[in-house]
Amino acid sequence: MDFGRVITAMVTPFDEQLQVNWDQVEPLINYLIEEQQSDSLVICGTTGEAPTLTDDEKLKLIELSVRYTRGRCKIIAGTGSNDTAHTIHFSQKVEKLGVDGILIVAPYYNRPSQEGLFQHFKAVAESVQTAVILYNVPGRTGVNLDAETTVRLSHISNIVATKDCANTDQLTRIVAEAAPGFLVYSGDDSSALPALAVGCQGIISVASHVIGKEMQSMIKYYLEGNVQQAAELHRKLHPVFTGIFRVPSPAPIKHALALKGIQTGGVRLPLVRVSEQEGQFIQSLFV
Repeated sequence: MDFGRVITAMVTPFDEQLQVNWDQVEPLINYLIEEQQSDSLVICGTTGEAPTLTDDEKLKLIELSVRYTRGRCKIIAGTGSNDTAHTIHFSQKVEKLGVDGILIVAPYYNRPSQEGLFQHFKAVAESVQTAVILYNVPGRTGVNLDAETTVRLSHISNIVATKDCANTDQLTRIVAEAAPGFLVYSGDDSSALPALAVGCQGIISVASHVIGKEMQSMIKYYLEGNVQQAAELHRKLHPVFTGIFRVPSPAPIKHALALKGIQTGGVRLPLVRVSEQEGQFIQSLFV
């Protein structure tokens, strides 16, 4: 399965009442594919505010996304939770919608052992036929999916990739030791270029909502051997990579989209919109 180099973790558009704005889903997808050159989209991930979406909302969003992309890019659905049984049940429902893969976050809050993590991901993978992408984000889950555990999981046939937000040392070890063909994506925008340098496939990104074309150019430069140009573009983009996480995501990227005329609404509690001062800072990133 080729998910490409730049995968956008898509925001969920809301209306003024913070209900899903179904009319904005197709325009947003078209914008991300056509203008920002996303190779794949993650629907109902962290950036899509999955924790505050109902299962019914998620299923409809995923079904519409598969329909609206019309094969122009891959659709990866976030189906993970901290309950293995629910993750299996929901992943099986989502698989029937025709997605290209599912993204399974490491169980949060319960903080399982490495063996517990292995058994969780193994059970989910064995319950579906579709491609499974692991998602390691210690800053949100409270647990790190260690490199050794990821390597073990890479030998399960339909576990094909990982999105890992850990440090470059961990990414390096996974790339070096995982099963042949297993893909490693950085989950940290500012690490996109360093991750390529140690052999990662690409980035699962938030910033690509607004600088996706530039990120594709950076990666193209690097892969063509134009390392200096890639590094220069990385340095130029770095303030955006870091600035959009100055306050809890996805409020900043939704504000950045609005500055570009792409209306995706606010965020659901317990998240809040950016303040006026924060909004001015985000605007300054694009001047």
